[in-house]
Amino acid sequence: MGHAVGDVLGLAAGVAVSPLPIVAIILVLATPRGRLGGVLFALGWLLGLAALGAVMLLVGGTGGASAHQHPATWVGVLKLVLGALLALFGAVQWRRRPKDPSQARLPTWMAAIDRVTPAKALGLGLLLSAGNLKNAPLTIAAAASISSAGISVPEQIGALAVFVVIASLGVLAPLALYLVMGERAKGILANWREWAARHNVAVLAVLFFVLGLKLLGDGISVLTG
Repeated sequence: MGHAVGDVLGLAAGVAVSPLPIVAIILVLATPRGRLGGVLFALGWLLGLAALGAVMLLVGGTGGASAHQHPATWVGVLKLVLGALLALFGAVQWRRRPKDPSQARLPTWMAAIDRVTPAKALGLGLLLSAGNLKNAPLTIAAAASISSAGISVPEQIGALAVFVVIASLGVLAPLALYLVMGERAKGILANWREWAARHNVAVLAVLFFVLGLKLLGDGISVLTG
């Protein structure tokens, strides 16, 4: 299990660094029912990652590794495909990034978050985790790595749980700060929100490209090993 967790730590860190979801939960925390909305957003985020990873584990089962504990060929192919897509998307994002960070703009749908209800915050957290163009491929790749580790089902579940917790640190940090500091946290969260909004595209571009190259390397290693 330790080997499986080690394989997915980098992918989990890549999911944790998600500027838009971090901005989203900060905006939810600023709503009139921000405490409840923030908790439900985080719950939706956790459920989204866990559900997507669990589906991938069910697909891979315990057959993700060969008799020699080497990842199966389909795992290598999957990582190659996901890696190529992420690297390509990272290159495209980098070309489209604002030359002046102060000109960066958040997606228009975020303007409606100040009116979001706690129930909708749950759905938003779910969507931004399992339906995110960066997070979904990384979660699928992490679950494939766990499936290919040749470990038992309980150990697979444990490894996935570790991945989900680490991958959620970026979203959980604003929530924890708000729950501990209350209204005093608003100034700090506002600064976090501004930084994430300005550098969102550049950060995502670098993460897409670097993690895409990592998955490409992993896929090549599996197929040639």
